[in-house]
Amino acid sequence: MPHPTRATINVARSEAGERLDRVLALHTALSRTRLKSLILDGAVTVGPRTIRDPGYRVNAGEIIAVTVPPPEPAKPAGERIPLKIVYEDDAIIVIDKPAGLVVHPAPGHAGGTLVNALIAHCGESLSGIGGVKRPGIVHRLDKDTSGLMIIAKTDAAHRALSAQFADHGRAGPLRRGYLAFVWGVPDRPRGTIDAPIGRHPRNRDRMTVRRDGRPAVTHWQVLERYAGKDGTTPVASLLACRLETGRTHQIRVHLAHVGHPLLGDPAYAAGYRTKAAQLPFAAQEALAALGRQALHAYLLVVQHPIRGQTLEFRSELPGELQRLRQGLGRSGSPEAP
Repeated sequence: MPHPTRATINVARSEAGERLDRVLALHTALSRTRLKSLILDGAVTVGPRTIRDPGYRVNAGEIIAVTVPPPEPAKPAGERIPLKIVYEDDAIIVIDKPAGLVVHPAPGHAGGTLVNALIAHCGESLSGIGGVKRPGIVHRLDKDTSGLMIIAKTDAAHRALSAQFADHGRAGPLRRGYLAFVWGVPDRPRGTIDAPIGRHPRNRDRMTVRRDGRPAVTHWQVLERYAGKDGTTPVASLLACRLETGRTHQIRVHLAHVGHPLLGDPAYAAGYRTKAAQLPFAAQEALAALGRQALHAYLLVVQHPIRGQTLEFRSELPGELQRLRQGLGRSGSPEAP
């Protein structure tokens, strides 16, 4: 397997005050666009510091190091990764994605993705509209979110499904439902979060509610309330969420924005880690073992892209979320709408 390459540059006095990306372009064969991407990805250091600002003004004598990852294959290879197939015909495939499975190749995840598994399973029948890195993909789930996804096997199916997801169910049957275990209990049984989402200004791996973001709407309903280890004080709840839009990390960002972040969310609930001590002991153990946000895509309603009939798919909570729910004091299946 190819290894990353590393280049080191000593900033000359004549280059002092220049932009970081411009100095790198002078000393490497990489384009400014590629260098900007590497800087934003944290691949460039100035002395001991990682610099993520392409416009950083360098100083004479500073040592710049840039690590360039090896080139990825132009086309992902098929890999025999087990898939839990819920439904399949000649136009679509619906899978129940486990937590931990990345949807498509990206920097840091060149293989071992759902796309690699689909290429092995579907072969040449997979739709190519999404491009070589995202064949058949019309929507995504975060790596650590489990649940239902639909994939197009033909270009005609891809176009029709993409139109449904772009419309967000306004003119058709499309519905996407999620089960979310959150900290605290909302003060009313149901509600809507209408708040635009955009990239976090200081952490590109995170999203945030911001005035200049893209419109985002999440509807939620309280299904269950859970008391803490004292048996009376409510500390957590189970919500059913329905998306009206499909922004990156939407449910995670929106619920954190209203003060009810997801249990186990490493990005948006970091300040709630100490609250785990308020949970019943069995729930504390289940949450510690979870290692991810407690979010599951349990419902997918879609119009078949070729035949036109409405298809409804439901997924039970995976074992790790069932154990969390049992630790919180409930058993059986939640009464999800």
